[in-house]
Amino acid sequence: MLRVMTVNVNGIRSAAAKGFFEWFLGQSVDILCLQETKAQLDSLTDKYFGLEGYHVYHSDAVKKGYSGVAIYTRIKPNSVTSGIGLPWFDEEGRHLRIDFDELSVISLYLPSGTTGDARQRMKYEAMAYYDKHCLQSWTAQERHYIICGDWNIAHTEKDLKNWKQNRKNSGFLPDERAWLDQVFDQHWVDAFRSYNQASDQYTWWSYRSGARQRNVGWRIDYQVVSSPLIDRVESAHIMPTPVFSDHAPLVINYQIELSEC
Repeated sequence: MLRVMTVNVNGIRSAAAKGFFEWFLGQSVDILCLQETKAQLDSLTDKYFGLEGYHVYHSDAVKKGYSGVAIYTRIKPNSVTSGIGLPWFDEEGRHLRIDFDELSVISLYLPSGTTGDARQRMKYEAMAYYDKHCLQSWTAQERHYIICGDWNIAHTEKDLKNWKQNRKNSGFLPDERAWLDQVFDQHWVDAFRSYNQASDQYTWWSYRSGARQRNVGWRIDYQVVSSPLIDRVESAHIMPTPVFSDHAPLVINYQIELSEC
């Protein structure tokens, strides 16, 4: 079995101070994908950022204290690739890929458009580029993919509490949702939804108005897999507690042995 966890930590130092890594070491995770690390690897000297038994890879933003993704893996990959070829996207440290024999695991942090029209346009640019240069390209390959991360889009009305009030807000815009429809109509599957169709399953909550306590959230963190892998999903669950950031870890167990990939 391969146990994969993804979580937006909203600052790796902040999550560590709240006990994330001590907790993580008790979760029997094989591959951990982090988003929004907000730190450069050369500044992370604490023992928790180089966990014993894990190979650690980071893709940091040029801008300090911003964005960034990382992967911790028990199994050493054959290769590691940072970025996708979109200059501003790569400078923000939003994509990291590790390759095994026939399996690739990715930590992805798609931009948010909540700060204004300019960032929303950049979000659309990233979505179009990722679809054309990554998803469509990979569809033609015989490799298996697990794309973990914060996609910053709630796909359906089931995936956020107050969907009616958010129809004109970034993260639930019709064009964003239609793009995910297109992704899932191709070669890609929302692994969590393939296993769990329940409502009120969220991975992000605003810090305002006690949203987390009232479970007024959004499901914007995914493990999107190439379609042949969907039969290998053994279990999938969100872990809203303990709290380490405004996001919750998403854990999926796959019937995969990397030695077989």
